Amino acid sequence: MIDIQTLLIYAIPVLFAITVHETAHGWVASLLGDHSARMMGRLTLNPIKHIDLVGTIVVPAFLYFTAGFVFGWAKPVPVNFSALRSPKQDMLWVAIAGPVSNFIMAAGWLIVVFIAMNTGSQFLADMAQVGIQINLLLAVLNLLPLPPLDGGRVVSSLLPSKFSYQYDQLEPYGLFILLGLLFLGVFQTVILPITKFIQYWAYALVGLI
Repeated sequence: MIDIQTLLIYAIPVLFAITVHETAHGWVASLLGDHSARMMGRLTLNPIKHIDLVGTIVVPAFLYFTAGFVFGWAKPVPVNFSALRSPKQDMLWVAIAGPVSNFIMAAGWLIVVFIAMNTGSQFLADMAQVGIQINLLLAVLNLLPLPPLDGGRVVSSLLPSKFSYQYDQLEPYGLFILLGLLFLGVFQTVILPITKFIQYWAYALVGLI
């Protein structure tokens, strides 16, 4: 049975990661002309506003106990791309905001590792390491070039309009394609190695290796 301390070590970084990720999308969209998220009360760091019962709780738990890896999603922040000042170009910045926020949070958790080392707090050190890993995993996963992931939005914004429209037709099937790829081992052979590579060099850069 998982104890409260272990639950906190994992739950706090995960909730921060998904909450800031989604808020970042809405915040950048608001800066670029679309205030949908603000009007719906989604520009908040309150994790309850971003939790999706299926994507945040049911699917991750099911995959963890059946396939040995964790994958999930938060409730997407509403973005009306047609309300953006330059819809096609601005889509890129709205999409990339999520992964960028995760990279920034990973850097923040790296600072927490230093604090934990200086204070001798194993609890804080364990939480920080989970924070680094989960944020890097979310960033790398979301950068996969598959709609409706952020990487898919980025690719769509860079393609000529004709090809962008055709590419976007994958979106209704994107989640099923992604789940299929994960079950086929993409997590272990692509996402996890990239994440570990970035994590290794981040630790090495600040002298933690």
